[in-house]
Amino acid sequence: MLELFKMLSIGFIVGLTGALVPGPMLFVTIDGTLKKGWRAGPEVFLGHAIIETVVLVLILFGLTALIGESEMAFISVAGGLALVVFGVMTIMGARKTSYDPKTQDKVQSNSLVAGIVTSASNPYFWIWWLAAGSALVLESYKIGMVAVLFFIIGHWLADLGWFTAVSLSFSRGRGMFSQRAYKQILVACGIFLILFGGWFAIA
Repeated sequence: MLELFKMLSIGFIVGLTGALVPGPMLFVTIDGTLKKGWRAGPEVFLGHAIIETVVLVLILFGLTALIGESEMAFISVAGGLALVVFGVMTIMGARKTSYDPKTQDKVQSNSLVAGIVTSASNPYFWIWWLAAGSALVLESYKIGMVAVLFFIIGHWLADLGWFTAVSLSFSRGRGMFSQRAYKQILVACGIFLILFGGWFAIA
C-alpha cells in the first residue's frame, strides 16, 4: 500500500510540475474560459486525458522501443506546425469575437477538442512521455498494474486541479475585461501557440 501511495504522490508531483509550466493547454483553457466559463478547464483536461490514455496504452505495449531519432524529428516538425495553425486560428477567431459578460456563458467553444488537439500536436508532450513518462510508467508497472493506475490518477489529479483553478479564476474575473482586453488576451494566446509551435518545428 505504501508503494501505491508513493506512485500516486510521484504522479501528482510530476503532473503538477508539467501543468504549472505555461504551454498550449494553459492558453486554450483561458481562451475557452472567456467564451464559456469555468467548465472549459475540466473539458480541456478531459481532452488531454484522452490522449494520455492512448499514450499510456502504447507505452505498455512497447511503443518507446520503436521510436528512433527520425521519428522524433517528424513528431517535432508535424506537431509544431499543427500548433502554429491552431495559433493562427485563435488570432483570426479573436478578431471576429465579441465579448459581452452577460451573454458569454451561452457561447459554445469545444474545449474538449482543444485539449485533444493541443496535447496531440505538442512535441514537448510526446518527447516527455516517450522519455521520462515512459520510464515512470514502466517503473510503476514493475509493482503491478494497480501501481500504474495510481501513478496516472495522481498525474490527472494535478492536471485537473490546476486547469480547473485557472478556469475558475478567469471565469470570476471575466466581468472586469473590456472588449479590447478580451481580444488582446485571445491574440496573446494565439501568438504564444505560434511561437511555441514554430520553435519546436525549427529546433
